[in-house]
Order: sequence, then C-alpha cells, then structure tokens
Amino acid sequence: MKLHLLIIDPQNDFCDPKGALFVPGADQDMKILAEFMNRVSAKIDDIHVTMDSHQDFDIAHPIYWKDSSGNNPQPFTIITATDVKSGKWRASSVSEQSWALEYVEKLEAQSNKFPLCVWPTHCVIGSNGFGIFPAVLESMRKWAVEEVAVLDIVTKGSNYKTEHYGGLMAEVPDQNDPGTQLNTALIQTLQSADMIVCAGEALSHCLATTLTQVIDNFGDENAKKLVILEDCSSPVPGFEKAADDFINYAKSHGVRFEKSTHFMV
Repeated sequence: MKLHLLIIDPQNDFCDPKGALFVPGADQDMKILAEFMNRVSAKIDDIHVTMDSHQDFDIAHPIYWKDSSGNNPQPFTIITATDVKSGKWRASSVSEQSWALEYVEKLEAQSNKFPLCVWPTHCVIGSNGFGIFPAVLESMRKWAVEEVAVLDIVTKGSNYKTEHYGGLMAEVPDQNDPGTQLNTALIQTLQSADMIVCAGEALSHCLATTLTQVIDNFGDENAKKLVILEDCSSPVPGFEKAADDFINYAKSHGVRFEKSTHFMV
C-alpha cells in the first residue's frame, strides 16, 4: 500500500504554548503525532507538510487595518463589508483601500467561508513562530534520512492580499498569483496514494479547510483514502462548532477518524 502523510501547519505559533496563536492541546497533539511517525516511519512513502507563511503586513493581521482614529484592530476582530463601507475599518495604506472592500465583498459572496478575522500576527516567514514544532521536525527529518526521501513542503499565505487557510487554495484566489489558485499538482500527487493519513492544526480552520478542499476536488472514491488522526488535532477555542461541522462533512464522504495509538498497530 502506498501511504502518504499529510500534516497541516505543525508550526510553533500554533503548537507551542508560547506561540502567537497557540491552539490549546496542540503541543500534545504534535508530540503524539511524532510518536506515531516514529512508529510507522518505514511504512510512509511520502510526507506533505503545509506551512502558514505570512508577512507582518497581511490582510488578516492587525497592521493592515485601522479605524478613524488610526488604531489597529485587536486580535480576533471580525471585519465585514459593511464595516469597510461605513469607514469603521479601512486599510492602513490608501492604495489598499479599494482591494480591502473588494476582498471582504468577495469573501462574503461565497458560502461556507469564515468572515474576515484579524488574527494575532503569526507565522511570519523566518521567525521562530514560523518554524515546525521540534518533536515533529525531528521525526520528519528522521524519516527523510532513513528513507532517503524528500519532504514535500507546501507553503501558503505569503500573498498578503488574501487569507489562505487551506493548503490547496486561498479563500479569495488572486488571478495574478498562481500560488493562491488551486494546487492541482498536490491533488494529483495525493490521488496516487492508497491511503492518506492526516493530522495538524487547527481542526476548526486550516486542517478543516485543507481537507474540505481535498474532498471537494477528489471525488468520494478518493476521499475514502483519507484517515484523520483524531488525537493529533485540536480546534481554535470558540470555533468548536466549525470543527464539528467539518467532522460531520468529512464522515459523510467516507473519511475515517482513528486514534493514532490504535491505528496501524
């Protein structure tokens, strides 16, 4: 059997308790994932790792926005098209104002999308928070050395104009940036696997969005190849319903949920 491992955003800002956007439980998730990887290492044919890769100036970071007094929004502020039209929030750069409104309008025109949320500045390229959680990094590198293999690192989020929760496509693709559009190469690579074991953060956001994108572009027969390690992912607090909705959606398409400690033993 050709086994692929898909790890979503196992980065310090999400997984270290001192991280900028720590997901409670993610540190333990990643330690459990590392143990699973070490146990089944010889059976893994390919490892794909998505990584949030942001600039400080990003449409979902505080410095992109300001109010009429010049203040940046607090983390977890929701910004709507109505807010931008009314002047409650505007882009910090005058040259961005037109896009700021266009973006939230395009986002709101799509069903099943999160509203624009201003997150704490996180996963800035080159920062410690951008790095991979040590236990997982050690297991990944161990696999690469022992199997004489290359890790597939999939970056997302470096285009500051759009949010990029999912590893396959941005929330609002930029027609001038192929990196925000559907990653057909990754889909084709995953389709070649017989089983795709999935883990990572957060269950409510980036893991949910990535795997929803996979399911939507896979077809149900391929979706049945997906196995999610339920003890290796946690939701962002306050978004538990989004995680539950994803779980129900995935199960309806034949995706399996397993505990890493009981799977492939």
